[in-house]
Amino acid sequence: MNEGDRHINIGILAHVDAGKTTLTEALLYKTGTLRKLGRVDSRDSFLDTDVQERERGITIYSKQAELAYEGMGITLLDTPGHVDFSAEAESVLQVLDLCLLLVAATDGVKGHTLTLWSLLKAYGIPTIIFVNKMDQPGADAETVLKELKKKLSENCVDLSRCTTGLTPDDEEAVAVCDPLLMEAYLDGKAEIDSKCISGLLGEGKLTPVLFGSALKLEGIDELLYALKNYAPVKDYGDEFAARVFKISRDSRGDRLTHMKITGGSLKSREVIGEEKVNQIRIYSGEKYETVPEISAGRICAVTGLNATKTGMGLGALSGSNPILLEPVLSYAVSAEDGTDSSVLLSKLRILEEEEPQLKIYHDEESNKKEILLRVMGEVQLEVLKRTMQDRFGIAVNFGEGSVVYKETIAAPVEGIGHFEPLRHYAEVHLLLEPAERGSGLSFGSLCSEDILDKNWQRLIQTHLKEKIHRGVLTGSPITDMHISILTGRAHPKHTEGGDFRQATYRALRQGLMQAQSILLEPYYSFRMELPVENLGRAMTDVENMQGKADPPEIIAEEAVLTGTAPVSSIRNYAKELAAYSGGMGRIALSPAGYGLCHNAEEVIEKTGYMPEADLRNTPDSVFCAHGAGFVVPWDQVRDYMHVESEYNPFTENNVFHDDEAVAFNVRRREHENSEAGSIGNDEVDKILNRTFYSNSGSDVNAELEKRKGIGREDKKRPKSMDFDEAYADYEYKPSEKKEKLLVVDGYNMIFAWEELKTLAPKNLDSARDKLIDIMSNYQGAIGSEVILVFDAYRVKGRGRSTLDLPNLKVVYTAEGETADAYIEGLAAKYGRKKDMTVATSDLLEQTVAWGSNCRRMSAKELELAVKQEVAELMEKYGYKG
Repeated sequence: MNEGDRHINIGILAHVDAGKTTLTEALLYKTGTLRKLGRVDSRDSFLDTDVQERERGITIYSKQAELAYEGMGITLLDTPGHVDFSAEAESVLQVLDLCLLLVAATDGVKGHTLTLWSLLKAYGIPTIIFVNKMDQPGADAETVLKELKKKLSENCVDLSRCTTGLTPDDEEAVAVCDPLLMEAYLDGKAEIDSKCISGLLGEGKLTPVLFGSALKLEGIDELLYALKNYAPVKDYGDEFAARVFKISRDSRGDRLTHMKITGGSLKSREVIGEEKVNQIRIYSGEKYETVPEISAGRICAVTGLNATKTGMGLGALSGSNPILLEPVLSYAVSAEDGTDSSVLLSKLRILEEEEPQLKIYHDEESNKKEILLRVMGEVQLEVLKRTMQDRFGIAVNFGEGSVVYKETIAAPVEGIGHFEPLRHYAEVHLLLEPAERGSGLSFGSLCSEDILDKNWQRLIQTHLKEKIHRGVLTGSPITDMHISILTGRAHPKHTEGGDFRQATYRALRQGLMQAQSILLEPYYSFRMELPVENLGRAMTDVENMQGKADPPEIIAEEAVLTGTAPVSSIRNYAKELAAYSGGMGRIALSPAGYGLCHNAEEVIEKTGYMPEADLRNTPDSVFCAHGAGFVVPWDQVRDYMHVESEYNPFTENNVFHDDEAVAFNVRRREHENSEAGSIGNDEVDKILNRTFYSNSGSDVNAELEKRKGIGREDKKRPKSMDFDEAYADYEYKPSEKKEKLLVVDGYNMIFAWEELKTLAPKNLDSARDKLIDIMSNYQGAIGSEVILVFDAYRVKGRGRSTLDLPNLKVVYTAEGETADAYIEGLAAKYGRKKDMTVATSDLLEQTVAWGSNCRRMSAKELELAVKQEVAELMEKYGYKG
């Protein structure tokens, strides 16, 4: 295959037992890459080369195959389907041009399918759905298509007849996916051809659906035709860029960095960062060929790079490292044969590099000196145990597993850290604010560079990012906070980088000791399929597990129950479900992020963590007086601090509302007019000069050791807030009132609102005029500025036009400009200046709006709001017509 030929990278995603490996074999066979079909049950499939994969009949590691079809090159990436290996599958998503989402006709849309669909939408990957196992009894294409439309997208369209020619009904189904296309199609001005379908697929407006049986090679020709003719064409820049999606080792132990070149090209012997590329390999199954150069759009594995990590960006993508799924279970690991812990740790570190869903932690200075590993589930644990034995000859044991807890805070709080032993000086003030659930940690600064030099501020942020900071309830990692530098001080002669590390760590910890902390635990989304007679038992169990269940769905004699529940409660429920349902019940689990811990006090008590005894994460500060450094307990630091901070929390007991931003004002002090009690650099000089030539009468470390394990009776141990307490005393103080702006995606409303959706196929102009009238009346009721945007990017020769009505602005975008792009521009311009709301049901558009500080409203929500306003006006004026 020539390098200049068109090439696409395709991934296959599916829930367990959907026939993913069988489909891969069928594609390889049909394109001539294989002469004989392999089978999972025969343990001779082309890509499941690992011994454990063949024994278990599942895919554990992502692998690739190279094939060619009618002049087009295809790199096919096979990914794990089991939930325990979701992180491996997610890392592959970053490098795909197109995804095949596999659904078994007899199973339909399962819980894990919904998780995969959400990931595909989040990454913006064009997707074709292949409904497999249509040869099995009970498989019905129409039923599956209805379920796909209901649970995934209304724009799922059956294109099984693509090779023989689409019918008028097929073409109309495609046209409905795009309002302007439909208008042109109805007017006879547009043709539904491969180019049109490819464009819609690339824009995420269409999801083609094909049906077949991979085992019997039915529907494979149609699928290959769709891949060749519908796959969107990508453009790449000239500057070198690459995304790492996997780390592995070959049979000789050489480290391989698997990556996609997303810009320019890469040559053998070229230097990336400070490392040189030795070989460039293109793998297909277990075999590979070496090439001297590889261009943008291709996937390869290179040797010679030892500092790369899964998800890392290289070249122009340096620094852009996406967050992957995190493991939720923790186990202590030890060697059965007494292998030294350092040897065991080194082998585990190798596996950690290769498996994104595995995290290793080792605390050498703790009393236990345990090696802890975090995994997604027990299947992964079994695979790891076998891998350690087969690959390194080490038999390992695992302790009792527990979930991975995290901690956050309920309200903003200021943390102060001071570090001033002999000839050292640094003081840091941090503002800790709660952030949206699942957002992780973010960092910023509210401090002027006139107060603290930019280099010191950068150093503080580096120290905040360089380690895992632990909470004060259980010692679990903190999350979902925004940490800002409020103020600080350095000395022009005596401050060193390490001083700010100590002051920063202590400031963060001191803030946490004062904060109202919340313990979080991981949750699973679940989907149970079970006999109707067992539904009551299942719903009672979910309630007892402190989970939440959605209204059940009854299909014939089977019930489907979905919802969320704590991982600690539901992770072993499959065995219990199978027992009481006589083996008829099934459950699928998928990660659903973190939420409030349902038994926080019990977990805290069992953990027995004492934050003041954790000297490696001390909240206390070190000050200097009379020629010696001395320790100041965390609750007295404010009395000794050198820099006055005018941060003013609104109440003593303010509480942050879960997942909502807290409005508050930080008054910026004028440092030229410092209050009495703060000291300047001259005073700091005197202190340091006094202590520089003096022998310290007190060793700071000795003082810390002396305090180890000693609690003070006048202090209360940090207490976790339960759900009710977290909302009890919150006093909201609004920020400055902003002008309100509502921006509406016009066609999105037309094809979502019942009244307009019925009118649109008959006369789109009438539907558009009707919406304008509705929004004009609505604006009069709410009084906010309203901008209604209609997409005209396919209308040739049209420039952007604006219709200014008395109380409404209507915008028609220009040729080549989508409504999404125009609205994103408005969000970027007004998102932080106005109280802006974007009305759309487009997930990507909602995500962009949220990222620009805008509120989001779905089409259905706006329709309901309009109807509500109309009803209130009718009632107000006594109209009963």
